[in-house]
Amino acid sequence: MIEFLTNPVVVTVLLTIAGVGIVVELFSSKFGIAGFIGVFALIIFFYVHFQAGLAGFGTIILFVAGILLIFLEFFLPGAIAGTLGVAALILSLFLAGQNALQIGVSILIAIAVSFFVFFLMIKTFGKKLVLFNKMVLSETARKEDGYVSNINRTDLLGMEGRTLTILRPAGTIIINNERVDAVSEGGFIEKNAEVKVIKVEGARIVVREIQ
Repeated sequence: MIEFLTNPVVVTVLLTIAGVGIVVELFSSKFGIAGFIGVFALIIFFYVHFQAGLAGFGTIILFVAGILLIFLEFFLPGAIAGTLGVAALILSLFLAGQNALQIGVSILIAIAVSFFVFFLMIKTFGKKLVLFNKMVLSETARKEDGYVSNINRTDLLGMEGRTLTILRPAGTIIINNERVDAVSEGGFIEKNAEVKVIKVEGARIVVREIQ
């Protein structure tokens, strides 16, 4: 049985099943049957290679760490855990393989089939990548919903007031008993000087001293 399961063709099939299972799980919000089948195929791969003396305990530990990191990706924000998990899995596969070239070809075939299934799920079945939705900002802050990036004080344009603090060039002015943050046109303006609003750029109010 070990000799059969370590055959390059069977190894390719096991890795392909594992890859497809993981890809299908990318479209699921929870870890389901496809993920368990994929992980089980990997467990069979490492078990038979361990029994054949091709994989040591270090390789098994690396494999388990990869699985745990991929599993944590379902609960942690970002893609760091998942990326490290996939890298650990691929490295453990190479370490467990009897021949680096054969295992490399098997991994490439498994990846190619997995990518095919990935695009098939999106293009043919119209599935959405649920797993990585938490990494993407899907909501938009619209003005209609009450979101405003900043207050536009165009109502102050042309109005006159006086400086409450020194403007060098930023400071505070008083217009109609309202404290307003403003900047001078470029020069230094003393406290209690008469000023006029000459420009409004969003929340930025530019004033000029009245001579």
